Amino acid sequence: MAATNPIRGGETRTEPRNQKITTFLWFDNNAEEAANFYTSVFKNSRILTKAPYPEGAPGPKGSVMIVDFELDGQPFTALNGGPHFKFTEAISLVVHCNTQEEVDYYWEKLTADGGQESQCGWLKDKYGLSWQIVPEELLKVWSEGDSAKAERVMRAMMSMKKLIIKDLEAAAAG
Repeated sequence: MAATNPIRGGETRTEPRNQKITTFLWFDNNAEEAANFYTSVFKNSRILTKAPYPEGAPGPKGSVMIVDFELDGQPFTALNGGPHFKFTEAISLVVHCNTQEEVDYYWEKLTADGGQESQCGWLKDKYGLSWQIVPEELLKVWSEGDSAKAERVMRAMMSMKKLIIKDLEAAAAG
């Protein structure tokens, strides 16, 4: 089944969706702006399609209703749905990082222009979406089975906003 996109010059998508589960994000009226921002932050990311509001829909006819995009190959859909629903911390997107440079990059980009730092590697971006910027080393420590080490790392993490790998490693070492 082909999908036609009148906003992007009639581009079509003829292949079926491979992913059956897609994260769906509800925005007030800035879904396209948010999708453009997110695709600028993450490598290997792109806008796939945009669909306009049709006549008789709750949004202005012809304005962007839905944006399909990928962040490093992971599919997302953003909707301009109006002010009825807001993001909460009950749902967050986790970014797994291998280095402090990656942690710093994502932290800086996602807290810029009105984003807010939280605790334990959590933040909200300027659109109110919650993210966790997590070093893989942290997850490895918790899965090793050393409860004393895991407890030390947990205490260190609880005292941080942005996670600092060298401080987590120092806590792990005792």
